[in-house]
This record gives sequence, structure tokens and C-alpha cells, in this order.
Amino acid sequence: MKLVILDRDGVINEDSDDFIKSPAEWRPIAGSLEAIVKLKHAGFRVVIASNQSGLARALFDYDTLFTIHDKMTRMLADLGTQVDGIFFCPHGPKDGCRCRKPGTGLLDDIARRFGRPIQGCAFVGDSASDVDAARTAGARPILVRTGKPLDERFLQDQSIAVYDNLEQAADQIIARYNAGKKTKTAD
Repeated sequence: MKLVILDRDGVINEDSDDFIKSPAEWRPIAGSLEAIVKLKHAGFRVVIASNQSGLARALFDYDTLFTIHDKMTRMLADLGTQVDGIFFCPHGPKDGCRCRKPGTGLLDDIARRFGRPIQGCAFVGDSASDVDAARTAGARPILVRTGKPLDERFLQDQSIAVYDNLEQAADQIIARYNAGKKTKTAD
């Protein structure tokens, strides 16, 4: 099973330092939903792993978060696809939970739910916490420039692929998979 994990804010939708608190504030980044379509058409399972500390901060409630996710899933359905799961951490940065990235609780849950380890799976994010969670869990970190400003240390790290947006990252994930498949066939 081919699996890709995506952060939400800054990867799929525009991010905000004030949090995404309503469906009206949730706006997809140009090409991001189409990138998910490409991944799905290439046979990947696509799941989202997102910190949503706005819940702990009482900036929005669960019903609002689910309405935001409903908006995203409806927009994907209009393009003929869907994500295979949405995993989120509702805790704040000081709550000490396992699920908040850079912790690996969300990734552990994804592995359990899909019945496979996530070692080597692409994890597309926009922050240090995404990179750290991916590395700790054995996933392959990929960064996009559409979210928070990227930490300079990651831009110098040759083991982390950096792309302008999710569409470019998806193209490379698919190309890498296809290249690996051809190499195995040639052996």
C-alpha cells in the first residue's frame, strides 16, 4: 500500500497566525486539491495529520473543525476524490500529549489504522514539527514553501526535499515511486 501523509494548514490550505477558525477562513492553496487528486489517481492513500490547538485554546469547537473538514472533503469530492483519513491533535503546546507533532502519536495512529508501518512514507509538511515527527517515526520528510517560513537548517539539509507547493511535491512523490518500480522490474 502506497501512503502519503499531509499536514493541513500551510500545505493544503492557506495558514494563518490567527488560526483557521471557520469554514470561511479555510481556503485551499492553488493546486493543492488537484495535487491530492494526482496522488489518488497514482494509487496512493492520502491521509492528513494536523495539530489543531485552536480546540484547546477555545478558538473553535469540534463541530466547527468538522465543518471545516466537511468543506475540504466536499471540494475534493467535486474533483472526484477523497482523502483516506483525517487525524488531528486537539491539544495545546503545553499539554504534554503524544499526539501533538513533533510527537508521533498521530503517525502511530495512522500506522495502526492502515495496518502498516509508515517507515519510508512521504510526509509533506511546512514546519520543524512536521520534519521532526516524520524523522522520529521513520517517514520521509518533505517540506513545501506555502506555509510558515522554512527554518534555514532544513533548507541546508540534503535529506529533506523542499518544493514550492504540494503540487510539485506530489509530482516528485509519484515520479520517485514510479522510478523505484521500474528499478525493481529491471532486477
